[in-house]
Amino acid sequence: MSVSQQPRDYTKEPDFVKKIVESLHPERMYLKVKEIIEETPSTKTFRMIPTKGKLPPFRAGQYVNLFVNIDGVLTSRPYSISSSPTQTEHIDLTVRRKKGGFVSNYLLDKVKVGDEFETTGPMGQFYYEPLTDGKNLVFLAGGSGITPFMSIIREVVDRKLDLNIWLIYGSRVPEDVIFNKELEKIAKKHKNIHFSVVISEPPEGYSGVCGFLDKGIILSQIGKSEGKTFYMCGPQAMYIFCDSELSSLKLPRRKFKRESYGPPDDVTMEPGWPSGLSVDKEFTVEVIGKKTFMAQAGEPLINSLEREGLVIPAVCRSGVCTTCRTKLVSGKVFMPSTVTLLEADRKFGYIHPCMAYPISDIKIRI
Repeated sequence: MSVSQQPRDYTKEPDFVKKIVESLHPERMYLKVKEIIEETPSTKTFRMIPTKGKLPPFRAGQYVNLFVNIDGVLTSRPYSISSSPTQTEHIDLTVRRKKGGFVSNYLLDKVKVGDEFETTGPMGQFYYEPLTDGKNLVFLAGGSGITPFMSIIREVVDRKLDLNIWLIYGSRVPEDVIFNKELEKIAKKHKNIHFSVVISEPPEGYSGVCGFLDKGIILSQIGKSEGKTFYMCGPQAMYIFCDSELSSLKLPRRKFKRESYGPPDDVTMEPGWPSGLSVDKEFTVEVIGKKTFMAQAGEPLINSLEREGLVIPAVCRSGVCTTCRTKLVSGKVFMPSTVTLLEADRKFGYIHPCMAYPISDIKIRI
């Protein structure tokens, strides 16, 4: 064997291997806004290009966590990538205005072309898995929950994948349906992709499907449920409603996939919220060895910490990824049932501040 045919010894090139791994799975990405696209009166897409290196590969349905500094407050929010993985020059982050939203309002009102941001690399497990999900997929979307589905549908079209998709999109009013025209064109051109809009507050004279994503409406759009895998992404209220409606279908649990969607709009509606406790009630939060401040019961603890200049690592901000895991030394917090808490965390008093709400005076260690 000639020298040129000798196998490469990567143990002698640790920097080379490290660079390859970092290019595929970067901890951070550095992006610049190339274009801002107005999707609806409440929604914009921020088209981002890298300022360092190249974009890493990702799976359609994944998200990045976007870091921002708003008037001196360092915080972050996860946003699903709405562009297709086949697009390697940029990624799209589609943001919808949220009532009282701190970051969404900043992005929609203040950010301009040329602004630069830092994000995590692509993360999350809300994507199509060919080994388990089959070829017949039902997507239930609400509001900006359309974004991961848009990435998946765009990839299916680009790669001509052999999948059948039924997308049912619940919206309060027709003008808030994100990507409506593009989805209509895709459904008209591709027989394997079906697109339905369900309006809960239809204007006078509206002739489309109206109501909520209940069992009857879902089955009217997809036919039989057998042999299909259901995906859900939208507000917490939608999950509670759809979970109840779909439970009667008696499909295997593995046939249901649900994306984490951040804190609920109204935590008092969550099962187990203390009766009579107002969201405006304030409690003392002592961060051992750092500072003490007041925090409202109805706000995730991580938000209060960030306002006080105490930034802890966070990624999903939905109580799933465990990145913000923090020791609760004393006191009580409320965490919705959707929070993924290990049994060891329960035993030894660890919480997820991104989805933990103080319901008494507390002490924590970060």
